[in-house]
Amino acid sequence: MRIVEPSKIPMPYRSLLVHKDDMTITLERHFGGRVVLRPLSTFTSGAWYFRRVLLVQEYTGRPVEMGAIRMKLDGFGARLTKQILRNEVPLGRILRDSGFKYVSRAMAFLAITPNPEMMGMFWMREPKTLYGRRTELVRDGVKIGDIVEVLPLV
Repeated sequence: MRIVEPSKIPMPYRSLLVHKDDMTITLERHFGGRVVLRPLSTFTSGAWYFRRVLLVQEYTGRPVEMGAIRMKLDGFGARLTKQILRNEVPLGRILRDSGFKYVSRAMAFLAITPNPEMMGMFWMREPKTLYGRRTELVRDGVKIGDIVEVLPLV
């Protein structure tokens, strides 16, 4: 993995990664339909909840993103925390539908050579460069989450 400048990210990856919108809605617009969550692993450590997920197209099951998220659950409130812990709905949709006010800041853009696990998740036959980003979620000046998002070949 290496950090890359946004201008060095080829299209259509750049349009999918370099923006201030929520990633869930960006992927749904690009792929033409809802995406759903497939949890890969979850655990809690202190005040932080960690999960690795795959977002897939609802109608085909095709993977559109792999994400690793660290969330400080008390920053989301009891109602949203309950929804997050169900691991049924993408975080972006939960936050958008609830009207939750936060700032999503892309901190770095990434070029990634996928390992065998990632290649399997993304239905890849050979390791080609993938692109992603690292984002922070901030509410009222306090960081409540970190996300690493990686896109499949598009």
